[in-house]
Amino acid sequence: MFPTEEVTLPSKGLIYPEGNPLSKGVIEMKYMTAREEDILTNESFIKKGIVIDKLLQSLIVTPINYNDLVSGDKNAIMIAARVLGYGKDYTFEFAGETHTVDLTSVDDKELQEEHMIEVGKNEFEFILPTVKKTITFRLLTHGDDKKIEQEIKGLKKAGQGAQELTTRLKHMITSVDGDVTTKTIREFVDYGLLARDARELRKYIDKIQPNVDLTFDLETEDGDVMEGVNIPIGISFFWPDAEL
Repeated sequence: MFPTEEVTLPSKGLIYPEGNPLSKGVIEMKYMTAREEDILTNESFIKKGIVIDKLLQSLIVTPINYNDLVSGDKNAIMIAARVLGYGKDYTFEFAGETHTVDLTSVDDKELQEEHMIEVGKNEFEFILPTVKKTITFRLLTHGDDKKIEQEIKGLKKAGQGAQELTTRLKHMITSVDGDVTTKTIREFVDYGLLARDARELRKYIDKIQPNVDLTFDLETEDGDVMEGVNIPIGISFFWPDAEL
């Protein structure tokens, strides 16, 4: 009843278990309609910060569990949604100048099988360079992000501050030297994970995780080139004429 397109996921489906529709490495999405424009202007969704998720869930045709999506795959779906809705050219203001990016030229950073412990399992291994402990970790999914958000809110209400970095690590790390107990992992993050090791772990995760390169090279008025400037994403990314 509506035209659709197939979208390739940066993870290539390798991270999802067999039987999960996402394991095929592609999903089907429909073109944006007036119904999706209603979603984009829904004040309740905007205030709750869920408008983009509601939009993507409306556009995905493949019967998936949206909570299973790792962030890099969700970014690829977001780019596809914009192209299917309003075309490939995205014009935005940055540093007082107008720039246009061809979204179909955005590169995927694909997941490499060599970095995985096992295909079909969201788990990776890393040896902390200073303390020499071997940890395993998982890439966070949309469902994980929601749990982390709730935990951080609880910590703030309890007067313990945001603790965003350590909270995310507690949800990512799945074992420490083979110990998979939650208590061990959380205590290690709080008291045993050195800052230099945490930094190297974050660098490694950034290196291997599938994603979309949402950056562009900015040429300044002086003729200099700033590489890797983040493309600003907001409601206008999906609705160029939106005055929000």
